Amino acid sequence: MAAIKYTKADWVAQADIQEEADGKFRGVVLISHQNGAGSEDRQHTVDAPSDSPEQALEQAVALAHRILADVR
Repeated sequence: MAAIKYTKADWVAQADIQEEADGKFRGVVLISHQNGAGSEDRQHTVDAPSDSPEQALEQAVALAHRILADVR
């Protein structure tokens, strides 16, 4: 389950984190249609890893907002 979920129109962005093998954390965002097929689901990751899960989640939230801002 995603840590934070946002919706815009029929799009859903789920922001969460992944722990990497080196102990760092990376923000991830899953974008999908709320009522649509799973074939359009896409995962986006934050470019740089973070030292803390909180920082990684903040970066994932920012990425989710940027992605949803571009959705029409």
